[in-house]
Amino acid sequence: MIDTIAAPEPAALPVCRLRHARREDAAELAAFAARTFEDTYGSDMPGRIGPEHIALHLATAFGPRQQAAELADSGVVTVLAECDGRLAAYAQVRRAVVPPCVGGRAPIELHRLYVDRSWHGCGIGQRLMDEVAAIAAGRFGGATLWLKVWARNARAIAFYAKCGFVDVGVADYFVGADRQTDRVLVRPLDPQAAARSAPG
Repeated sequence: MIDTIAAPEPAALPVCRLRHARREDAAELAAFAARTFEDTYGSDMPGRIGPEHIALHLATAFGPRQQAAELADSGVVTVLAECDGRLAAYAQVRRAVVPPCVGGRAPIELHRLYVDRSWHGCGIGQRLMDEVAAIAAGRFGGATLWLKVWARNARAIAFYAKCGFVDVGVADYFVGADRQTDRVLVRPLDPQAAARSAPG
């Protein structure tokens, strides 16, 4: 266990725990990742992506085999938030090819951060953000955290701005054969963050 998150009022709500994902989590993580991705990109917000494109993307990006490979990769760390023994959210930080618009020193990518809709607004996203920032600074020796976020996802963009990210450019992102636009966001990492990262 890395950390605990006291769920918001009422007190009867469960307590959520953060921990590093293990290889045996691959199947459950694959199902959760696919569902939360589809909730985001297949929602009724403007610019909704067609189901055929989402199905193609899910088949190639979120299967158990793909998740198992990512969990076995020493250059990737995935953190799970569990509530009542079930996944409520996850985040993934990794070493990756850096877009030209990212100019910070020692950049590390926040590749994914998804929270189940039923847990939006409960503080889980912020706790995951704090943990992956500590991992990026400590385990990976990063000084800059960067990410790509769908340009139409206003909620996520607002959250990242609250976490100190600034917009530095754009990048293409393909969901199936559908080309979308991502915003590229960057924030500096606190040099002291490494001390707050617990081992997995």
